[in-house]
Amino acid sequence: MLGEYAIRAMIFLANEAPGSIVRIPEIAREWDIPEKFLRKIIPMLSKAGLIETLRGKNGGVRMAVSADSVTPLQIIEAVEGKLIMHRCFLENGICQRSSWCAMHTLWLEAQQKFGEVLSSKTLRQLVNEIRESKLHQKINARAV
Repeated sequence: MLGEYAIRAMIFLANEAPGSIVRIPEIAREWDIPEKFLRKIIPMLSKAGLIETLRGKNGGVRMAVSADSVTPLQIIEAVEGKLIMHRCFLENGICQRSSWCAMHTLWLEAQQKFGEVLSSKTLRQLVNEIRESKLHQKINARAV
């Protein structure tokens, strides 16, 4: 859940003009993110170098990197840690069957594919897809 909320927050920020500072309640309201969770996520995204936090009267958050260089996988791992699909990948030796287990190789393949999918698009591409989708919704609504 944190990963999904983090991606929503990052999409919001990436959709703003470069350098724009946004207040946390605004992001929470716009993207249906419980503010309590967002306030947990923001420091994690900042620590990962994805956003900057600014304190004070005009404080808030803003993108620290280009939306063209960030993937959903990076965002998820910033708040949830390295994606591990099965416990046998947590540490060597946890499972004595890993050298011959068909499930081990299946989980490994699934984890690799999952990572590839989450790395296949940038944050900018997601923002553009949302914009196109909203434009199509407006066009279709006028045509009816």
